[in-house]
Amino acid sequence: MKFKRLIILASTLFLSVSCVRKAAINQPVSETASPVPSAAVAAPTASPITAPESATQSGTFVAGEAPTEGTAQIVTENGDRYLELDPSFKTSDQGPDLFVILHRSDDVLGSTEPPTYPLQEQDYVTLGSLQAFSGAQRYPIPEDVNLDDYKSAVIWCRQFNATFGVAAFNR
Repeated sequence: MKFKRLIILASTLFLSVSCVRKAAINQPVSETASPVPSAAVAAPTASPITAPESATQSGTFVAGEAPTEGTAQIVTENGDRYLELDPSFKTSDQGPDLFVILHRSDDVLGSTEPPTYPLQEQDYVTLGSLQAFSGAQRYPIPEDVNLDDYKSAVIWCRQFNATFGVAAFNR
């Protein structure tokens, strides 16, 4: 008999706690208790997940040394600039040491020699290591980079100086 009461009591306690927790999670922020007076609470700001403020340049990848597809675009969000690769982005997973760069030429493949399409150091700025071989990605563009000087986004294998794919920007 005591065991049955203990089970009923534990079940009741569990359900009560679960309901209270669920209600607290689902409550709007304005209804939850806050140690700060409501007059001192700042107005909500835009979430960083929102759409970019503006897309200034974009291009579609073409293959160089390796199959590469998808699009790249330069966006400005909250005053910061980024190179974004869209969800359909995909390149070969066979390259070591892959980087995302901005290049001065709008015809990287035409101005270099196959099969590797090697790049000259003075012609590009590195944004970072490739985060993933496919899918949406975002790379910050340093403030000192003048975007008017760069005409394409490139997936580049630093170890072998091989250009995997290029997206020339439409202006």
